[in-house]
Parts: sequence; C-alpha cells; structure tokens
Amino acid sequence: MRLGCFCGEMQVEISRKPDFVHACNCDLCRKSGARWAYFDPAQVEVSGHGTSYRRHDKDQPAVDVHFCSDCGSTTHFRLTEAARAIHGDTMMGVNVGLLDEQELSGVELRYPDGKSWSGQGEFGYVRESRILGSG
Repeated sequence: MRLGCFCGEMQVEISRKPDFVHACNCDLCRKSGARWAYFDPAQVEVSGHGTSYRRHDKDQPAVDVHFCSDCGSTTHFRLTEAARAIHGDTMMGVNVGLLDEQELSGVELRYPDGKSWSGQGEFGYVRESRILGSG
C-alpha cells in the first residue's frame, strides 16, 4: 500500500494492511491529525524529503514525528535513539489517515486515551472501537 502527503513530496509504502489503527486523543496526535498504524521498520519504506519534530512537553520523548516540509502532512514516526536503545528498533508508526478509509476496509479503529496515559503499561480507551469501511 502506498500513501503520500498532500503535495506528494513524501511517500510511505507499507507491505500490508495494519492489524489495527489508533486514533489517539493526546495533544500531539490530535493536533497532527494522525491515525497511527504500527509496523516493523523493515515493512515500511519512506521516500522524499521531510523534517521531524520531537515533543518538548515530555521528559523523555519516545518518538520523532516526521512530516512533509512543504505541505506539513504528518507521515510517520520513528522511535528516538534512546527508546531504540531500551526497546530495540521494533516499531514504526505510519499515519494511515493519509489513505482513503475504504483502503482500510475491515481494519479495527481503536480510540486510545493517550491524553491520560502515563507512558507505562497499556492504554485505556475512550470509546468502543469500530471496523473501518463498514459504514
């Protein structure tokens, strides 16, 4: 599956549909408009030129959020060097909000309460999940 930013400068290719998608309510995700799907970095190919942002409101931010420097579309995130040193290079987030929802038909959309999440353990959820493309 190939997705891209609004202007087409950045492209992200994923090898398969995600298992699920998160529509997180934390300030960063909400304001960037991201709907995150998670993949092993080997399953994702990124091309084009962009820039990244590391949050300043966390003592130890775990991700660098990447976006197109031309149109501003959020494309993906990578774990920071510090997070990779602890957890390994095991996860990458892709903003599948850049796809048409029908392309994700059958995938579960979850609503984690990232705003209240401490950064440790499992997410709580703010409402029931739904299956994308089911109306």
